[in-house]
Formats: sequence, C-alpha cells, structure tokens
Amino acid sequence: MLDIGFLELMLIGVVGLLVLGPERLPRAARTAGMWIGKIKRTVSGMQREISAQLEAEELRQKLNEQQKKLDDSLKKAKLDVESIADSPSDAAPAKQSDTEQRVAQASSRLDDALQTVREETVREETSSSSSAPASTTPTREAKPEMPNPESAILNKDRNHQ
Repeated sequence: MLDIGFLELMLIGVVGLLVLGPERLPRAARTAGMWIGKIKRTVSGMQREISAQLEAEELRQKLNEQQKKLDDSLKKAKLDVESIADSPSDAAPAKQSDTEQRVAQASSRLDDALQTVREETVREETSSSSSAPASTTPTREAKPEMPNPESAILNKDRNHQ
C-alpha cells in the first residue's frame, strides 16, 4: 500500500505525541486503526463482488456460445431431415436405401453434435467448480435424451403410409 518505513512511523508518532498529548494519543490511535480496518473490509468486499460479477459474466458468455453451437447443429440436422422428407416418396428401392443412409448420417451427426456439447459442458462444469466456490455454482437440470434414430425412422415410415 504505502511505503512507510520505521523512521517515518517514528516521526508520525512523535508529532502525534506532541500534538495530542499522552492522554489522547492512545484513543486516537485506536480510532485510526478502527477506521483503517473498516476501509480495508469495505475494499475487500467490493473486490469480492466485482470478481463474482466477472465470473458470472464469463459463465453467461460460455453458455451463450454453447447455445449457439447447439442451435447450429440442430438447424443443420433439421435441414438434413427436411431435405430427406422433401425427396419423392415413390422412388425406387435403391433411392429408399439412399434415403435411409442419409437419415442415418443426419442422426449420427446430430448425436455427435450433442455428445460434443455434453462433453464440453462437463469439462466446463468441472473446471468452473474447481475454481468457483460451491455456493456460486449454478445447478443444472437434466436434459431429455434424444429418441432412438431407428424408432424415428419407423415412426416416419408409419406417418408416410
């Protein structure tokens, strides 16, 4: 904080003794110590609040990035599924197997994207929980699992018939 050496402290003490006298100097020293303590506690409290706000903002940014990644993956999967659904249904059996392959590829990409997002959130949770206190770590709700891709194909086939 302040670079005050022993000589400066002794000079302040002598001047204080001369100005205040021996009766009032101890009381003045206690009062000064009390005020310095209050100021230090206030400053440290403000520092804690600022650091907590910065950590919360970082977590919000990470969550927004993860949400964008998930949205992009879901849009891509949706476009793949829509392109498959828009293809003619009275195609030859060779084209139906091609369609099934495209559906399998789309579902595998979606599964890969979801797995990547889950792994990244687990990594971020473990890294943030080790650095952040337990009281500031947000609780997470369980996400619903994706349906089986094979049952989705069967349901789609039933709907088209």
